[in-house]
Amino acid sequence: MSTPLMPKATAVWLIDKTSLTFDQIADFVGMHPLEVQAIADGEVAQGIVGYDPVANGQLAREEILRAEGDPAARLKLLPAAIPTPKKRGKGARYIPVSKRTDRPDGIAWLLRNHPELTDAQIEKLLATTKETIAKVRDRSHANSANIKPRDPVILGLCTQSELNAAVAAASERTGLPPSIPQPMPAEEDAA
Repeated sequence: MSTPLMPKATAVWLIDKTSLTFDQIADFVGMHPLEVQAIADGEVAQGIVGYDPVANGQLAREEILRAEGDPAARLKLLPAAIPTPKKRGKGARYIPVSKRTDRPDGIAWLLRNHPELTDAQIEKLLATTKETIAKVRDRSHANSANIKPRDPVILGLCTQSELNAAVAAASERTGLPPSIPQPMPAEEDAA
């Protein structure tokens, strides 16, 4: 059950202005009856100005009169006049400026080690665009001479669990077993 806005101030107002029982007030504002009794005794909430739930559209005057006549009755909060805001979608993930230059390296690694991933999956995984993926794929990227395929998890562009989930979804879609990335060959030092 939802509680009214500013429950202690609402309890102060209900204690001062109505003849409701402590149990009724406690049930309405979501407090313990002893806490409501302490407010009535002046031990708690000294200096809190009462908040009128009737004037603020949280409670109807008829509801208070009905509950005052029957000590077993419970007050019901009026539905909010203002619609509750909808949750916002996550949208694009933020990639720090320092890691944005690593994105083509991560794209190259995914294209080489997980060819079963679609461009849309790579887009979502690395927060990139189809245009960038296409440029890395056909080597027309502005920085293609310096692109070295590197694991996007190590680069911090995605988490291992996100990568595993994307690969599992792609292999389920294609019906093929997930590809296992091959380790990079060790480079010999020419000394």
